[in-house]
Amino acid sequence: MPTFKQAIELPHPVERVFSWHRRPGAFERLIPPFEDVRLIGRSGDLTNGGTVTLGVKKAGIRVRWHLRHTEFEENRLFSNEQVSGPFAAWEHRHRFTPTESGHCVLEEEVKWEPPLGALGELMGGGVAQRELRRLFDFRHARLANDLARHASAPAGSGPLTVAITGQSGLVGRALTSFLESGGHRVIRMVRRRPPEGSADVYWDYRREVIDLEGLAGADAVVHLAGEPLSEGRWDADKKRRIHESRSKGTRFLSDSLVRVRPRPRVLVSSSAVGFYGDRGNQRLVEGSPPGKGFLAEVCKDWEAATSSAEQAGIRVVHLRAGVVISGEGGALEPMLLPFKMGAGGRLGRGDQYISWIDHDDLVGLIHHALVHPSLGGPLNGTAPHAVTNGTFTGTLGRVLNRPTLIPVPSLAIKALFGEKGRALLLEGARVLPKKAEDSGFRFFFPGLEESLRFQLGRPA
Repeated sequence: MPTFKQAIELPHPVERVFSWHRRPGAFERLIPPFEDVRLIGRSGDLTNGGTVTLGVKKAGIRVRWHLRHTEFEENRLFSNEQVSGPFAAWEHRHRFTPTESGHCVLEEEVKWEPPLGALGELMGGGVAQRELRRLFDFRHARLANDLARHASAPAGSGPLTVAITGQSGLVGRALTSFLESGGHRVIRMVRRRPPEGSADVYWDYRREVIDLEGLAGADAVVHLAGEPLSEGRWDADKKRRIHESRSKGTRFLSDSLVRVRPRPRVLVSSSAVGFYGDRGNQRLVEGSPPGKGFLAEVCKDWEAATSSAEQAGIRVVHLRAGVVISGEGGALEPMLLPFKMGAGGRLGRGDQYISWIDHDDLVGLIHHALVHPSLGGPLNGTAPHAVTNGTFTGTLGRVLNRPTLIPVPSLAIKALFGEKGRALLLEGARVLPKKAEDSGFRFFFPGLEESLRFQLGRPA
């Protein structure tokens, strides 16, 4: 069978690296955002007999991939093999070896037999090797970064019990798996009543219902829930839902946390760079005044809604997040198809600033805010280098190896999307992460091109 091997030396003890792989969330963290892979089900764990079922889509065809864990030796190795799926055979071994310096060498070996036997190997062997290289480059980079994030936490800061609203969203899913794989416990706060025996916590700000007992013992709360901005046209009803889901939802949550015993020590409440409005080329930091317009007003009320928690002594962080760069979806998803078809181009004049942040860096920044007691108040969740729309367009085209010759006029955007198009696509602000950098936070992807290449699996 063809064999693929790749190794990485990690500056951590074998026990720490092996434990990371055994925890909930580790498998999800290692699924590349640029691959259409869904975790359908699992049973057991890495010890012999545990199973994982994935939904994998390639060339427009979705298949189920059933894997079973086979070999297992604590702090030394574990393996899995295909029970059924897209290959004629598949074996994947992870081997952990200590170095004299106390580091861990992780070597991964894949043996596979392509479908159609020798013909499949002749037609797809080289492609498979390239795809495996792309896959494991990503896996090893994310593993190294996640381990570094957790190791950088101050002594005595964990493990934490963290309750999360909006857990099913783009950021919430990633934050959950990141925290769990790092040894923290996550309480999922859900808007539908969970089944009997579930550890999920039910809450609904519209009905003013919340399971306070389920939040007892939470050290921290991360509030990410809110009506999506990008879905649908901004008519009066949509704007009301956007505003109420943030102001009323946050106020109800804050008022409720005051009644929890013991109270959580910190609330990280999502906000957005929309706080600053349309500000052209101004360099904006956390102390800059708010802007004007619908989004600025929403953000001001959103942040003010945590006042009861602050007055009760809960440390509150307002995470003013920028445009999130992720291969899983979000703001980048609707841009990719026209670019891949060669129809990408700048929006309007192209000089409006996009304050963006890599998906992994945003998750890391939330963790940083949770474990650093000195952080409070507004915290800009943006990369150090905001770019204009024209620069963003050119960079994305270069990463995708596609032309960017077809600009979209401002009038067309306003006609198609109305107020939403003007606010989200034609206006901008140059927002700098001063407090994050001053507090020692490390951006693993400070540049747009390196973030896009990582998230989309497009090596230079």
